[in-house]
Amino acid sequence: MTSAYALTFLALMSACGAGATGATTAPPPGPPAMTATVNATPNIAFNPSPVKIVPGGTITFAFGSVAHNVYFDAVAGAPDDIPGNNAGTSVSRTFASPGTYGYSCYIHPGMRGSIVVGAITTSDTTMAGGY
Repeated sequence: MTSAYALTFLALMSACGAGATGATTAPPPGPPAMTATVNATPNIAFNPSPVKIVPGGTITFAFGSVAHNVYFDAVAGAPDDIPGNNAGTSVSRTFASPGTYGYSCYIHPGMRGSIVVGAITTSDTTMAGGY
């Protein structure tokens, strides 16, 4: 009887592994990000930057304890600026058209960021804010 169990066990094990090459298949990528958050930090930086998002996606600018604003470079498809001294609030903008949209904080010269709107590839790791 013991040899019958052993043969059955071996038959089952070889059937379960039939055709296995040791390679694994990665799961399909998730849906492209439709939202992301950019933090305007007290360290006078936009983080993350660049941010990648699909057309029609929304970026939320999160303003912490230090006042900032957002002025987009003058390019077709850029959303409205976020003027003023914004602290302790969040403001969202939607990006309808593919392209690269640079922006800066007028309060802090040299504080710049960019948003890339287009198709997302599986190598994009800055999705959804770190995303």
